[in-house]
Amino acid sequence: MKHPTKTLRSAPRFRGDPATALVHTRAELTPARAAMPGSVAVVMTMGALHEGHRELLRAAREQADHVIATIFVNPLQFGPNEDFDRYPRTLDADVAVCAEAGVDLVFAPDRDEMYPSGEPMVRVNPGELGERLEGASRPGFFHGVLTVVLKLLQVTRPDLAFFGEKDYQQLTLVRRMVRDLDVPVRIVGVPTVREPDGLALSSRNRYLTPAERAAALTLSGALRAGAEAAAQGRDGEAVARAAFDSDAAKLDYLVLTDPDLGPPPAEGPARLLVAAWVGSTRLIDNVAVEVASST
Repeated sequence: MKHPTKTLRSAPRFRGDPATALVHTRAELTPARAAMPGSVAVVMTMGALHEGHRELLRAAREQADHVIATIFVNPLQFGPNEDFDRYPRTLDADVAVCAEAGVDLVFAPDRDEMYPSGEPMVRVNPGELGERLEGASRPGFFHGVLTVVLKLLQVTRPDLAFFGEKDYQQLTLVRRMVRDLDVPVRIVGVPTVREPDGLALSSRNRYLTPAERAAALTLSGALRAGAEAAAQGRDGEAVARAAFDSDAAKLDYLVLTDPDLGPPPAEGPARLLVAAWVGSTRLIDNVAVEVASST
């Protein structure tokens, strides 16, 4: 559902495209959001936009009358030894990407705007699921993710919110949060975008040297081998582990689950997820799996 006319007259315009508004504060966001008739979609990002983000923006543009993109590097989801300070910040290029994708409004707050009282005292607790997989390797990570997602849902008030399946545990937890807390928004998952050789697109790929970039293919290769094995009634997780090259990357976890990240099914839809360090860069990936009966 793409509409040629845009009516956001009250917000500052991005210099690269007069149809796209760029705002940095809630005071600017509120009237711009109020000027949006019809359905509104939001795509939340931390910037450094790549083709995977473009796919999210395209999907949102197709399904809603208006699209808001948020760009905010959220400090709550970075641990003390993680890459918050070196995380790429490329606002002008990111807003240009949003303009090309037909985004109506970009909300790019700074830290003080999102957390005016400093570190928030109250945060969203992701529960037991948030302590496994990514949560086990990055304690407190999903507390930070869900807290900022809920805040951004509150201030943008969308009808739909689009998230990539590459961050599958995040997508699962956001869906659960929205359901459990009665947030009036529909969460839409968008399939992972990959390079031609299978590497999942990620903002962190830019940290990889050419040799590390080649080594990173062991993640998608292991997932592909595991998915093919599961579809043949074999042990997909075991095959994936055997296919993972431990000389190329340091494995964090590789696990087969059901679609909600519970115990793996004996048959039917499942998910195969992996996380690993390639050099000093931590990468994640996952694929949908159809488990065939072994009998």
